Amino acid sequence: MRVKHARPKAPEIVIDREAGLVFKTEEQMFQFFEPSIAALEGEYLAFKKEGDLRDEDIPDIEAQLDITLEAPSEIWYDEKSLKDYPVFHFVRTVDELQCFHLACAYVSADDEPTFIFLHFVTRDLQLVDRFRKGDLVYDRTFEEIEFGMLEGDALSEGDPLAMGLFLAMLKVRTEKDVPFAQFKELGTELREETIESADEIWRSTDMKGNTLVTFIKDYPDHAISNLYYVGITQEDADSAVHSLLFSFPTSDETLVDRYRHGENLQADDVVQESSH
Repeated sequence: MRVKHARPKAPEIVIDREAGLVFKTEEQMFQFFEPSIAALEGEYLAFKKEGDLRDEDIPDIEAQLDITLEAPSEIWYDEKSLKDYPVFHFVRTVDELQCFHLACAYVSADDEPTFIFLHFVTRDLQLVDRFRKGDLVYDRTFEEIEFGMLEGDALSEGDPLAMGLFLAMLKVRTEKDVPFAQFKELGTELREETIESADEIWRSTDMKGNTLVTFIKDYPDHAISNLYYVGITQEDADSAVHSLLFSFPTSDETLVDRYRHGENLQADDVVQESSH
């Protein structure tokens, strides 16, 4: 009797089994995705500037792609650029090369990037911004500054103004200042008292026209010597109500001085908002 051997199945290319995106050959796969690739490449080429970086300028560009997908700076969920499915834009700042690397990818139901429509390097921030569209679903900066977020402030909600101002503060603070590990404990202890009975209140307007009001209180009897607590709020132009952006402790008088600018106010001139 002859034994019949079953023929092995041809290997499948699985992009997203749940969505039915399973292909027999690479040719079949690329044929399916070709309109999407063309659309995203067309947008890239339309706005790419002369003299910008090219892939060949970057050593081992495919290795850069792996890093961008595994450790992006930002991920944007864009459900409008392509008609049939959303695209995820992975953005990474490449500090050592002074550029950005972007990857536009299909992400499967398992939350894995399984097909790359396009990836490129650029030094053009305007080009990067064109692919920052849809919903920001991941921001590494948000994770890096989590220690400074307190319930009720705009920083904890990922507000861009609050995040930018908080990062600017971190850049000028000294290493000997209050440890990050104590920010939340001190915030819970001192934030409300600082806002309600500040020693100093300062109003200023930034370059973008935002009206900022800063509350400063000195805590000379605290266990941490020379301790101040600072709260930064944004004033609404119509109602004069203040929304808390962020707050922080510091024992650095020089850092406190950076927030003593603009118009010096009296506490009764300020209308509070209970929460952001």
